[in-house]
Amino acid sequence: MISTYPFVSGKYLINGEWIQADHVTGVKNPANIVEVVGEVGLSSKEAVAQAVESASLAFSSWSRTKPEERANLMVEAANLLKPIIEENVSLFVRENGKTLVEAKKDLLRSIDVMHHCAEALLKWWQPESLPGTQNVQIRKRPRGVTAVISPWNSPMLLTFKRVIPAVLAGNTVVVKPATYCPLTVMTCLKVVASCFPPGVINIVPGSGGVVGDILCSDPRVKTIAFVGSTETGKHIMRTASSTVKKLYMELGGNDPALIFEDASLNEHAIQRLRFGILRAAGQVCSAIKRIYVHESRYDELVQKLTKEFHRVVVGNGIHPDATMGPLNNQVQFDFVNGLIDRAQKSGAQVITAGQIMDPETWDKGYFMQPSIITGVEQHSEIVRAEQFGPVIPILKFASEEEAIQLANDTEFGLRASIWTENEGKVAGCADRLEAGAVFHNNHTVFQDIYLDFPGLKESGLSRETRHCGLEYFTDSYGLAD
Repeated sequence: MISTYPFVSGKYLINGEWIQADHVTGVKNPANIVEVVGEVGLSSKEAVAQAVESASLAFSSWSRTKPEERANLMVEAANLLKPIIEENVSLFVRENGKTLVEAKKDLLRSIDVMHHCAEALLKWWQPESLPGTQNVQIRKRPRGVTAVISPWNSPMLLTFKRVIPAVLAGNTVVVKPATYCPLTVMTCLKVVASCFPPGVINIVPGSGGVVGDILCSDPRVKTIAFVGSTETGKHIMRTASSTVKKLYMELGGNDPALIFEDASLNEHAIQRLRFGILRAAGQVCSAIKRIYVHESRYDELVQKLTKEFHRVVVGNGIHPDATMGPLNNQVQFDFVNGLIDRAQKSGAQVITAGQIMDPETWDKGYFMQPSIITGVEQHSEIVRAEQFGPVIPILKFASEEEAIQLANDTEFGLRASIWTENEGKVAGCADRLEAGAVFHNNHTVFQDIYLDFPGLKESGLSRETRHCGLEYFTDSYGLAD
């Protein structure tokens, strides 16, 4: 089967029509930056306004379709998309940098989102009667045009987790994919969009300063779903405030892992720690970014985690033997290297681990070996910052009280994890940790795709969902006698 991605290269989608952009820029392969994988169109202000207009016009009829019809169309789209997943795994690796295993999992989970959301819609959409002397029903209705602003680190899954429930709930969408890796998202959304009426799904790639700002300020856009940095999230809030839009945002994280005195540090636990730190080369909002370990287990943890990091094979993700790919872009590569360099100059010890798959091509990509940082303090930059790379600082604590205090000493509150064999300690510690979700003896994602728990503090807006996120894209209203 011939790959469809050249069809979307350098183009944007408005009202069912793919249009060649006047200005484009290359999408680089982070494992070989001289290779241009494709082109991303830089949408003009006029194109973005046209996309919003298209979505606004389509909403009037799409919002009145029956939930059963929307669900059936989404299942049809999922069935059309699934057969081309395999052929697009390599495209995803080449523009993003993930390994083959990571990329395929991301794509397949996107298909799962489509099926689960379609199934959840039919049950969730039913009116809910409230108890009392008056007959009162809670009913749902779509909000209108939804802007989905996607990240570059996990663009497929995080885009689909917003586009799919928005469309199923009866909204229309305008998607701004990340300029660093838009091709796989656009290729897959091309298939999905073909199953829906023109204007239901529109795609306008380009810069945040043009596309993002217009979407956030246009009064016809009623909801903004954004995944990205906290600073960008704050900018979106300011820009959107003039029209009081509904915001659904997953922002930055600086997740702590608390390893208590009685924690099991067997091979399985160390592997879970490594995965929690280095998944997607550490470019995950909810990755472990700080480890606090009881002082009696500090040396043991550093030794075991170093040994585990040495097993990591860093190379081009397209090679099946690579277990960690490169960072996605030059900006992130320079940022993480700068953090490590400044930490070392400040007196920290840097333990560099991992195996270099191909020394001859190492300098041609944004490759980094994983690093463990010791000899740092709570106030150190590398502890305070969201590193978003394959690096982890490890600090000691002496008591449970100190561990909780150190973990909460941050503006972030996305995820946290507790590592202990004392089951009675888990809930008490979790209640005190300022995080949207807490894991026990693990630091991972929710296996059930319909669950989500956005962060606290500066890590996000909106709360937990049990319905694939459908509730984020609707308004509820009361119908009473």
